[in-house]
Amino acid sequence: MAFVSAGLFKHPTRSTSIIGVGLLGTSTYRHDYKINRVSFPNSIPSSYYCCATLSTTMEEVKPAFDADEAAILVNGLRKTFNSGKTKSYEWRISQLESISKMVDEKEKEIIKALHEDLSKPELEAYLSEILMVKSSCTLALKELKQWMMPKKAETSLATYPSSAEIVSEPLGVVLIISTWNFPFSLSLDPVIGAIAAGNAVVLKPSEIAPATSSLLSRLIGEYMDQSAVIVVEGAVAETSALLEQKWDKIFFTGGARVGRIVMAAAAKNLTPVTLELGGKCPAIVDSNVNLQIASRRIVAGKWVCNNGQACIGVDYIITAKEFAPKLIEALVSAVEEIFGKDPMESKERSRIINSFHFSRLIKLLDEDKVSEKIVFGGQRDGSQLQIAPTILLDVPEDSLIMQEEIFGPLLPIITVERLEDSFAMINRKSKPLAAYLFSDDEQMKREFVHNVYAGGMAINDTILQVTVPSLPFGGVGESGMGSYHGKFSFDAFSHKKAVLYRSFAGESPTRYPPYTPGKQKQIKALLSGNIFKIILALLGWFKD
Repeated sequence: MAFVSAGLFKHPTRSTSIIGVGLLGTSTYRHDYKINRVSFPNSIPSSYYCCATLSTTMEEVKPAFDADEAAILVNGLRKTFNSGKTKSYEWRISQLESISKMVDEKEKEIIKALHEDLSKPELEAYLSEILMVKSSCTLALKELKQWMMPKKAETSLATYPSSAEIVSEPLGVVLIISTWNFPFSLSLDPVIGAIAAGNAVVLKPSEIAPATSSLLSRLIGEYMDQSAVIVVEGAVAETSALLEQKWDKIFFTGGARVGRIVMAAAAKNLTPVTLELGGKCPAIVDSNVNLQIASRRIVAGKWVCNNGQACIGVDYIITAKEFAPKLIEALVSAVEEIFGKDPMESKERSRIINSFHFSRLIKLLDEDKVSEKIVFGGQRDGSQLQIAPTILLDVPEDSLIMQEEIFGPLLPIITVERLEDSFAMINRKSKPLAAYLFSDDEQMKREFVHNVYAGGMAINDTILQVTVPSLPFGGVGESGMGSYHGKFSFDAFSHKKAVLYRSFAGESPTRYPPYTPGKQKQIKALLSGNIFKIILALLGWFKD
């Protein structure tokens, strides 16, 4: 089965068509999406729009995916979960192996879909999307038995004799709402964690990347257990219908504004959430670095990585005023080395996702007192949805480009007199998903880690922290809550159940009323932590 998915995003100028298979049958339908203004809570700016169905051309009319259909879907998944099917080690392994097999067998189709949605270069698509999923699958398959094993816990004297353990149990039926910038890996990575933890899953991929969304729906329907893992495609109406349901966990990747909507919907049912959001990720560059290597790594973390459309990409740089000219020269050299003298002609960069985001970035670039700050790049081609790698120097702090997440190929450089002043500058803004420092000064490194607040960090590199499975990936404050990757993904979709085991031996009458003065002294002695008093209590020293 495939369904129609949904999401919220700023107004795109292009209409989209998505084909799927009806929930209650196998007849094909087509939705032609056009733009429709909708109302949101006061926290959502009026400039935000939704992709909504205004007209439907059907070969055979089928009911819309509404709250009633969503309820049927969730109830079916809950029956599967309650049967115990998804809890078994064998089922979890079989589904993880199916994902691994799917990625291996359909690699060319995945790369094609990513190129259709974002013009992702083949190697970038493989490294950032396919390899990430393969690595997550391989780790889960290798470690799952260990992850599932109960963990022994220490007990106290108050429960002697006893033993205790922590049992990881699945949460139940979970909803995963994915995003468009890495539409394959950011969809399947949390799915891997949810399945490893033994949950039934609904995945809602982003309709802004329709080729990948459609492919995920088809492949998951083909390879996965459809009684427990289902894809829902569509737009806002379908997402709204899903959010009306009671879930045991919602995992959302996207922006902070929509994250608030998801969290508000979850709060109605006291549903726990993981929010993977974003923010303005800074990079501080000291003058004592290997400038050639540092520049290449910044270029990799800004323009090679999905052309700046990455939540952990470098959003802006802070450096000393006197060092800025050398840094700009080195960055320009690295850009030309990687993308050629004319980066607009390079096939090594993804394009901007759609015309709305292209216009949004041009608005940031062309703002008064910002466009005059361009020191490199600035070329744009709306027909190809391309903007050249662009460097700006000392844009105003109150400009839009310094107030909102850029999410594109524009890179402001802000200069300070003392590099230590950059810590306070970063902390004045909302806590970012990632922060970077390039320095050979050990004291500077320690102060950066200790004083700068961020979801994660990398010293002398960019973005690679997310490739380390033993590190949690997640935000803090405006950049999100909760984390995943590796075992952290398993934990994100598990409840840690505390279990205490006792026998009928070791019964003490001091536990029960009436609490005579002697009993009270004995209880206090036993719980005091003082070995001498505990021995006296056990010897029956305290009497009425």
